[in-house]
Amino acid sequence: MTESGLIIVDKPAEWTSHDVVGKMRRIAGTRRVGHAGTLDPMATGVLVIGVEKATRLLGHLALTEKVYEATIRLGVTTNTDDAEGEVTATFDTGSVTPEAVRKGIEALTGRIMQVPPQVSAIKVNGERAYKRARAGEEVELAARPVTVHDFDVASIEGPEIKATIRCSSGTYIRALARDLGASLGVGGHLTALRRTRVGPYDLSLARTIEELAADCVVLPIGEAVSAAFPRRDVDADEARVISHGGRLSAAGLGEGPIGVFGPDGELLALVEEQGRSARPLAVFVG
Repeated sequence: MTESGLIIVDKPAEWTSHDVVGKMRRIAGTRRVGHAGTLDPMATGVLVIGVEKATRLLGHLALTEKVYEATIRLGVTTNTDDAEGEVTATFDTGSVTPEAVRKGIEALTGRIMQVPPQVSAIKVNGERAYKRARAGEEVELAARPVTVHDFDVASIEGPEIKATIRCSSGTYIRALARDLGASLGVGGHLTALRRTRVGPYDLSLARTIEELAADCVVLPIGEAVSAAFPRRDVDADEARVISHGGRLSAAGLGEGPIGVFGPDGELLALVEEQGRSARPLAVFVG
């Protein structure tokens, strides 16, 4: 049986995240496989896959920051805000200057309110927005706060902009392309996207589907947690308490998930601190 841990996949273009999960179930030989954070079919790059007990980590890992390499095309809008959609309008970009582009990008950097693309997996009255949009319905999605930590331009060649973006979970790069174009009065959409990092896991750890089929490299669950979250080592008495779902006293390591390890170095649980106690988010033993 495949050990519990993470598999860092370099997702190929045209595959859905669900496609990757299905393939990894066959490669890893287990049904207990999931992914942290969806990548659109057009996108490539880092997709974090959890196997066996590590599937319990995925919801927490999905909340970490991400880094992307993006290509934005000004002057063309689509109904999906990326190159997979139908063109809805075209504009002349001859008057757009690099300085105007940089000012537009500056306005989209920091903590911003972002309206997700209509073709997205967000649920509206219990149904995915993309299903309603593809049925011809005009979907109203509320703006939500996201943080764009860095939006660094690598090149501007005519209407094409290449940039590296570091952002919070929940940020739509397609929406950044759309909003940049809108602010410049010429529209825009995303033509290429590669995710280079999710939390501490980057392309240096990623393997292609073909490489994993030949050698399924799994990052052990303990190493995965140590890389992503603060670590707390406990004694035998505390280990017994947390292994049975009990609370520990807080150790002052912060509110976010904390990995708790026993005297023998085994991962026992993820906890979060609330006031003077640390309550378990997920227990991995017993």
